[in-house]
Amino acid sequence: MKPVLAFVLASFLSVFALPPAIQAAEPDLSALVLPGKEADLSSFLWAKRPIVVFADSEQDPRFQEQMTRLLSDAGALLERDVIVLTDTNPEAASDLRKKLRPRGFMLVLLGKDGGVKLRKPHPWTVRELSRTIDKFPDRLREVEERREN
Repeated sequence: MKPVLAFVLASFLSVFALPPAIQAAEPDLSALVLPGKEADLSSFLWAKRPIVVFADSEQDPRFQEQMTRLLSDAGALLERDVIVLTDTNPEAASDLRKKLRPRGFMLVLLGKDGGVKLRKPHPWTVRELSRTIDKFPDRLREVEERREN
C-alpha cells in the first residue's frame, strides 16, 4: 500500500511543478476594462456583453469593491465575452450616462443585442453575474456550439 501512496503523491505534486509555459496564462485585463467616456455601445453589438459600472467618484467604496470583484475572476468574464466599461465622472455627461441614466453607483449588464438585462444599485460578484449570463438564450447557444466542436 505504501508504494501506491507514494506514486499518487508524486503524481499529484508533479502537477504543481509544471513549467510556467504549461500553467494557465493570466487573462489580459487590458482587454476587459475600458473607460466608458470613449465607449460606443453599438461597437459591441453581437460581439461583447458590456457591464457598465457607474459611480460619482473612483473613491466610492462600492465602485472599488465592484472593480475588485470583477478583476478577481476576470477569466470567467472573458470566457463569457464580457467587457467592463467604467464611468466615474457624472459632470462629463457621457453617452453611457445619457442612455442608462444612473444615480450614484449602478451596475448595468447589457446583452449582445444591446438590451439592458440587469440593473443593480450594489456590487455583484462574478459568480452572480456569470449565473445570470449563463441563462441568456444566446449564451446557451454559444455553449452548445462549443460542445459540438
